[in-house]
Amino acid sequence: MQSCLDIDNSGSKSGSDSVGFVMGQRVHLTGDTRRIGTVKYVGAVEWYEGNWVGVDWDNGDGKHDGSHNGVRYFEAQGPKTASFVRPHNLSSGVTLLKALEFRYHGESTKEEQDEMYVLSATNKKVSIELLGIDKIQNKLSRFEELTSVSLAYLGVSSAGPPGHINTTIPRLKELDLTGNLLFDWREIAAICKDLPALVTLNLSYNIMSHDISGMPLLNHIKVVVLNHTGICWKQVEMLKDSLPLVEELHLMGNKLRGITDIRLSENPIADPGKGGVPRFVFIARLAKVEILNGSQVSPRERKESEIRYVRLVMSKCHDNPEEIKKLHPRFAELKKFHGIENEKVANGATVPQKMSSSLISITLKCVAASIGEKAPLTKKLPATTTVAKLKILCESFFKIKSVKPKLFLQEEKLFWTSQGSPLPTLLDDDMTSLFDFGVGNGSTILVDEEC
Repeated sequence: MQSCLDIDNSGSKSGSDSVGFVMGQRVHLTGDTRRIGTVKYVGAVEWYEGNWVGVDWDNGDGKHDGSHNGVRYFEAQGPKTASFVRPHNLSSGVTLLKALEFRYHGESTKEEQDEMYVLSATNKKVSIELLGIDKIQNKLSRFEELTSVSLAYLGVSSAGPPGHINTTIPRLKELDLTGNLLFDWREIAAICKDLPALVTLNLSYNIMSHDISGMPLLNHIKVVVLNHTGICWKQVEMLKDSLPLVEELHLMGNKLRGITDIRLSENPIADPGKGGVPRFVFIARLAKVEILNGSQVSPRERKESEIRYVRLVMSKCHDNPEEIKKLHPRFAELKKFHGIENEKVANGATVPQKMSSSLISITLKCVAASIGEKAPLTKKLPATTTVAKLKILCESFFKIKSVKPKLFLQEEKLFWTSQGSPLPTLLDDDMTSLFDFGVGNGSTILVDEEC
């Protein structure tokens, strides 16, 4: 009797398999903690005896879409991401302490030991003895002294009995649970409540339930990593009441496209001086945002931000379409919507292949009312010149020491676009280079003054 339908046959058992799985539960294939999926069906499969579990695999390595022999049992995420598996070939995971025991008390397997060798001059294997490894293992075996633990991809699915975690690892501050079987927020709450010293929690690649009701107050957690957990903004809003002291929240790879109002004040991601990104990048990447940091996003600002964003991406990733697709999912959509072309440049100007290391010719036009009429100047500057540096140069060029310059980019037509843009773009980030703002040969920069 088959133990799997449409995946590798791995053993057999009678049709009396006990199921013990529920819809939405996270499981992994027995013996392979990285082959993780979500239970989408439990029950009989036509023409086959016994019980089966329909699993939608995270890595997409399946054979069908939830249907078999013309009968649909569930909807999978893709055409070949699902399989039917016998219950005994699936694991529902282990408690956190079981994984801890395995990770830090488990002995090396023969396979692992066999890999620890070098070849001698006569091509014979010589085993390696790692100096100090006994001391390291001895330290790691004293759980009560651990302050940082990584239990990535070990099949953790629950906290276990209340109080046991606290008595075992009471000093723990950092916990990495990447790629486990956690999906119920009640288990996350139980783990955090049992670890009063915990500050940092990484739950990446655990597909979490959308039901966050009943989460207790966890006012000792400061860093939470929720990358690729399948949550949406509604769940983030619910979490904020349970995690009032969070300083860092990582949400990469989640479904946050429906955000209309976002506030990022005093947040490093919104501070270009700390490696963050400027306002126009947020507007372009978040298609539905209407209010950013309390300020309304007008149709004009959205259009200018999206065009500017596309130009920025093209200048940074010109020859790497795969990188663009991965890091900038809206790029192709925006490029097509705004009619942006790859190489069309106004007035015969050219876009250097390596603009960041080239000199570019720009025209500086003073329009500040208090300064009076000044003749335009054409200068050749490194593309890496920052806005702050250009402001200092403008003070010298136009002899305006008493005026604080404010710069705008104006061109008859935008680089790489056939659509005109009569509105100048404010160069609003002093730390950003001309290259990153899309300034190229033939560009005109207006020099105004701060009000």
